[in-house]
Amino acid sequence: MQKWGFKRSITARWAVNTLGLVVVILILAVILILNVARNYYESAAEQYLVSRMDTISSSLSRFTTASSYRSEVRNVVERFTEKDKFELMALSDLGEVTLTSSGFQPSETVSTDDLKAAAVSEDGAAFSDLVLESGEHILRYTVLLPGLAREYSAMMIMTSLDAVDSQMRAMAAILIVIAAVIVLLMLASGLYFVKSIVIPVRQISDIAKSYAEGDFSERIEKRSDDELGDLCDSINYMAGTLENTEKMKNEFISSVSHELRTPLTAIKGWGETLSVMDNDPETFRRGMRVITGETQRLSEMVEELLDFSRIQDGRFSLNKVPTDILAELGDAVLIYAERAKELGIDIEYYEPEMLPFVNGDPARLRQVFINIIDNAVKYSVSGGKVSIEAYAEKGSDIVLISDTGVGISSEDLPKVKQKFYKANHTQRGSGIGLAVADEIVEMHGGKLIINSEVGKGTTVMITLPQMENG
Repeated sequence: MQKWGFKRSITARWAVNTLGLVVVILILAVILILNVARNYYESAAEQYLVSRMDTISSSLSRFTTASSYRSEVRNVVERFTEKDKFELMALSDLGEVTLTSSGFQPSETVSTDDLKAAAVSEDGAAFSDLVLESGEHILRYTVLLPGLAREYSAMMIMTSLDAVDSQMRAMAAILIVIAAVIVLLMLASGLYFVKSIVIPVRQISDIAKSYAEGDFSERIEKRSDDELGDLCDSINYMAGTLENTEKMKNEFISSVSHELRTPLTAIKGWGETLSVMDNDPETFRRGMRVITGETQRLSEMVEELLDFSRIQDGRFSLNKVPTDILAELGDAVLIYAERAKELGIDIEYYEPEMLPFVNGDPARLRQVFINIIDNAVKYSVSGGKVSIEAYAEKGSDIVLISDTGVGISSEDLPKVKQKFYKANHTQRGSGIGLAVADEIVEMHGGKLIINSEVGKGTTVMITLPQMENG
């Protein structure tokens, strides 16, 4: 079996186009969800810090003297009740932490950037999000105080975001696991689906190559009732048809070779006889009759093959004129009357006075009648009868040609108009005469219908549309 390159395979295209797209979408979805979640948590923390600081500012606004204001700032910071969640600090104008809810008095400044940001803001407040040297992630909210506080120029409330970061890491891990599970499930189901396509396609490819090489013995296994199953049925049907066509073609070649060899042998034999024959007029005349007859037979066979070739190539054309089919049918009957008499076969022709004309090619219609009558005589036995009848019915001219010959089996009957097919290989003929005749009738807009029964004979009905009046 052929090894398919990765870049050319359906699996590769599916992995790149479908699975790759899903992976990209999942990655973007995870990033989006994490960003939305982080923004939500940080926004909630910011709102809470603002809420707490608003409460503190509201309580401080009741005091109007510097001493009472400073005392209340100290009281609020030292008695802050949410020390386990937040840290509240009072800052000097240099950013020094002068008071803290934790009770420690750090000597280092926090940052003047917070004070500067609050100073330039419309509401005198600012947020800062940073990671300390210790690695702790914090969120700070700084609010400027009025001049009453003097050494307390601002208050800052701060909370740790480490819990949020931990929550985000846990969420990221869950989302990654979910995405991985989705990818794995899609990979498993996708590979199973692609495999269900690739394996039959590879089988079809391999078997199609054997068909191209002329081996029609193998058939494709149908694995499903979907489009691939229909394709397998179609290819198997095609293979059967090609196998039958190939068989008929071989039989046709054999038959034509035999048909050509017989007259050529007769011509050669009589030619050699006549070349050494002494003065014998009767033998000479008989030899020339044989040579002339076999030459005519070869000529008709070659013309039949040429007609078939033209039909196959689409070059077959008709020279249609108003045609009296009785004249052409009468000529065909006359051609075979003497031959049938010699074989002991009786031809009965029921000729009407006249029939409406048809728009047709006289020579081609005569060819059809000759072919059908020839078959009727050829497949009849001595003492048999061939009946020929013509009549008009429902806007059509109909010709019936019946014989009491060997007949055609029900298995062969549907195939007798196929190219190369011969139901009886013991009789002369190429096997394409009926195919050509059927094509000619169809090109006239008519039908050629064959009914037959083994041992009882065959009836061929030719229907041709009449010319419209006017």
